[in-house]
Order: sequence, then structure tokens, then C-alpha cells
Amino acid sequence: MNRSLLKRSRILRMAFSDTTRSEKDEPFILRATKIAVVVTLYWLISISMVFLNNYLLDNKELDAPVFITFFQCVVTVGLCWILKFLSKLCPGFVDFPSLKFDFRVSREILPLTVVFIGMITFNNLCLKYVGVAFYTVGRSLSTVFNVLLSYAVLKQTTSLYAVLCCGVILGGFWLGVDQESVAGSLSWTGVVFGVVASLCVSLNAIYTKKVMPVVDGNIWKLSYYNNLNAIVLFIPLIAILGELKSVLEFNRLTHLNFWGMMILGGVFGFAIGYVTALQIKFTSPLTHNVSGTAKSCAQTVLAVVYSASSKSALWWTSNMMVLVGSSAYTWVKGLEMKKVEVPPETETTSSLKSKEDSMV
Repeated sequence: MNRSLLKRSRILRMAFSDTTRSEKDEPFILRATKIAVVVTLYWLISISMVFLNNYLLDNKELDAPVFITFFQCVVTVGLCWILKFLSKLCPGFVDFPSLKFDFRVSREILPLTVVFIGMITFNNLCLKYVGVAFYTVGRSLSTVFNVLLSYAVLKQTTSLYAVLCCGVILGGFWLGVDQESVAGSLSWTGVVFGVVASLCVSLNAIYTKKVMPVVDGNIWKLSYYNNLNAIVLFIPLIAILGELKSVLEFNRLTHLNFWGMMILGGVFGFAIGYVTALQIKFTSPLTHNVSGTAKSCAQTVLAVVYSASSKSALWWTSNMMVLVGSSAYTWVKGLEMKKVEVPPETETTSSLKSKEDSMV
């Protein structure tokens, strides 16, 4: 195994316990308990992050979605520095890469950052306009865009079964849009934002694979540079969109509760990358995707129950079509990957895309 692959393996090194012990030597109950804890933690953080972001973005007194996204990037960079300090203070307990700033690396990652900004901004805008209940359907086309871009950019063909799965997802998406329209709660603005966010998720996976060698295959270093670049680019956007005035006029700007929720949103955004890596490590990328699909289902049910709203049978059918289509696509691709020897770079990119889908 060459040096590059060894560095890539650091992506999943952060874990709850000593990883030098072989899993085969562990009792089944202990291993099952670890998996249950990790999956529960993933569900808790991921669902909490979506609901918290919805709470922040749905504030009628503060119409500043770009500023909220900007602040979450600030929190991520701050947490990177804290973990870097802790890794030096407790080297045997915390493992985190060196974060010495390199302008060349920052410049080479810039194209990815532009896509990353689009991904997280349009994702939050979609959540702001469609709410949590329709959120899963609203940004469900990332798998479809992934297939289209793989063919258009990478010239990779997709099997008939995978294309059929994408057809089920598309059918669920359009049925969901139709049912939201029938219910009178459809926001075409939110739908457009969701489609653009899905496109950015797929582009983000492609650009991530391209720039990974620049950061020695280290996902945490990539996250640091990505968010640092995003902070710089967000500042003029906030000024151009006039959000600075909205923030300064916000009547709860000096309230600790508001800033506590803002910081917590940033912490959840950073933590989802960590728990995603843990879930992939203790299970597999395929199981992680299945877990993510089940989580989306639970998230939708919770949103409907919390808002005490009534949904039609066709509305629920649209959600199930999206979730079943996504799960089937994951299963089909998993079977296809088993038939051929998959290069390490492909496996890494697959895990990264799983992480990106979890983040948004």
C-alpha cells in the first residue's frame, strides 16, 4: 500500500475505542452495541441538525439565510483549530491533521469551494421554503444528477436497473410536487432551490475527487480549507444581498439564546462528518446509505407529527417512491461494485458522497 492510500485511511481513524483490536475478536454483543450506538448517534445528530436549521431559517424576524450558512462555516473552522490544539495537547487521545495554511492549496480548492457554497446555501434555502416534511422529496434528485454527470463528464455508463431506480425517484419527486400543489403548500421557489442543491451535491462529489490529492486525501484538511475559503467568499455575498442590515436590525441579536442556537447549528454541521465516518467504519458505505434512507423516512414522519398536519395517501406514496428508489439504487450499485474490483479512489469518493448527502 503506497503512501497516498495510507493517508486516505486516516479519514476513518477517529473512533470511540481502540481500533487496534480486531473486530473478529470482539464478542457479538459488544460489536452490536457499538454499531447501535453509532447509528443512533448518526440519526440523532442528522435529524437534530435539519430541525435546528429549519428553526433558524424559518425565523420571520431574521431573513438572512446566507449569513446563517456563513456563521456555520465560521464555527467549523473554529472547531478545526480547537481539535488541532487538542491533538497536540493529547496526541494519544485526539487525532487531527496539521492545519498550517498554504495559499497554493487554498487556491487549488477554490473551484470546489464555489460548488460547496452553492450546495450548502441552496440546501438551506430549500429547507427555508419547503420545510422539513417535504425536504426529503424537495432535494431528492442528487442521485439522478449523479448518473447524468457521470455520463456527461466522466463518460461512465449506468446499468438499466440503476436507471430504473432513478426513474422511480423522478416519479416520486413529481408526484410529491403535484401533491404539495394540490394541498396548496407548494413553493416553486423551494423546489427550484432543491433541484439546484441536488445538482451541487453531485458536482461536489466530482470536484472532491479531483482535489483530494491536494490535501493528501485527508477529509478534515479539505473541510478546513473549504470552509475557510467559503467564509471569505460569503462576506461580499452577505453585503450584496443586503443581509448585513437585516442582521444588525434583528431585535434578538444580543440574546445568548440566539447565538447558542447558531453555534449549536455549526457544531452539528461539523459533527455530521464525524458520525458519518464512524457509521461507515463500523458498518459499510452500503449500510450507511440504507441507514440514511431510513433516517430520512423517520425525519419526514417526525416533521408531519410535529406540525400536526394531515397528508394524503399520494403524498406519502411520493415519499416512499423517493426512499425506495434511493435504497434500490444503492443496493444495485453495491451489487455492481462487488462484481468488479473497485479502485480505492472510487471507494473513497463513494464514502465522500455519502458524507455529503448526510450533511445536506
